[in-house]
Amino acid sequence: MHSFKELLEKFHVHFEMSLFPATPQTLYSPANYFLSIGGKRIRPVVCLMGNELFDAIIDDSYKVAVAIELFHNFTLIHDDIMDAAPLRRGMETVHTKYSLNTALLSGDVMLIRCYDYLNAIQPALLPHILHIFNKTAREVCEGQQLDMDFERRNDVTLTEYIEMITLKTSVLLAASLEMGAVLGGASERNCKHLYEFGRNLGIAFQIQDDYLDAFGDPEKFGKDVGGDIKNNKKTFLLLHALEVASPQTRKELLRLMQENPADKVEKVLAIFRECNVESWAKALKEKYFNAALQHLEDIAVVSSRKKQLLEVAGFLIQRDY
Repeated sequence: MHSFKELLEKFHVHFEMSLFPATPQTLYSPANYFLSIGGKRIRPVVCLMGNELFDAIIDDSYKVAVAIELFHNFTLIHDDIMDAAPLRRGMETVHTKYSLNTALLSGDVMLIRCYDYLNAIQPALLPHILHIFNKTAREVCEGQQLDMDFERRNDVTLTEYIEMITLKTSVLLAASLEMGAVLGGASERNCKHLYEFGRNLGIAFQIQDDYLDAFGDPEKFGKDVGGDIKNNKKTFLLLHALEVASPQTRKELLRLMQENPADKVEKVLAIFRECNVESWAKALKEKYFNAALQHLEDIAVVSSRKKQLLEVAGFLIQRDY
């Protein structure tokens, strides 16, 4: 079994080959720029880990992993446009560095490139993998739309938010694991447990992400702290504060969301602390993390083969960036 770091190095060899041609430079240079920024490459690597959990990694898993990472970066470029985000991983976003239209096309060409890699796998495996991939891609778009819809609502429930996060963030992690398992010859039962492991881990990951957006170190996090607050994102933290705040505090929180004063972030963070949001978020994160671990435990392979996935899961919810 390989460690995450070892598989990351192996993936990079394959991923560097997926970068785009030289011309037209005005299209492919921005795409290459965004991919060169880096990132944790969690989703493609867990695809490889999903394969290796059941059998030796096959070449098709690298192709699917590249498709997953290209798709993920496509969504990030478009998300940055929709969020009007100036930074991604501490670097200028594509629409900021180049232009809005260029960013749209660069994202589009990444999505198209995904299918070149998917179509290159064994024909016998392609229908199952395409079904998972396309279903997941559609769900990610649904989640992004719900996220934007929630910005205009003040009555979003925690249940609705979890559904949105599951679609926008969690299903891609879960599907990456599942596709790896399919390529590794796993049974349907084991595929389902691995998917649920990823789904619950993805929710715990997003809780940590919401927390870091509000309370993290911007130099480590790679984004402006308080970005979700500025954009009135209905995060775990905001929804809990609206639920538990006193009537007067809730009124003030809604006012800050509507009026967007210059000191909005500082005042909202003060309300979060008043509502004890930090400790609540940590407890909720642990709930979903423990559910993920139970599904991993239920997978019918020897425990020693699960060690690397356990380590990755621990890193994702304990990270400070």
